[in-house]
Amino acid sequence: MALTVAQLVSNGVCKQLVDRRRPPKEWIDHDEVEERPDSSSFPSGHTAAAIAFTAATAPAWPLVGALCAVPAALVAVERVQSGAHYPTDVAAGALIGLGAAWCARRLPRLLPHRT
Repeated sequence: MALTVAQLVSNGVCKQLVDRRRPPKEWIDHDEVEERPDSSSFPSGHTAAAIAFTAATAPAWPLVGALCAVPAALVAVERVQSGAHYPTDVAAGALIGLGAAWCARRLPRLLPHRT
């Protein structure tokens, strides 16, 4: 659920509302710059998904959450390093991921229980 919410908010809503260009190609000193998507740079959907999964998993399985934290952080760093995003895009994606995980963990408690 957290992944779905993160993807819907980041790619389905935010990228449609904020038309931000990717960082200039001149800033990137490697060939990966040609493989960037054409969609809006803001926010990072990859980071949102990685953080959402990690943050939603950690309360139930702390060890798994801790193990997922390293790859999630690496996803965020890679999105900037590859030239696909600005650091603020990644930060916004991380906030969306945290918010999605929070919603996924609390929404079932808010729904009426059937007996």
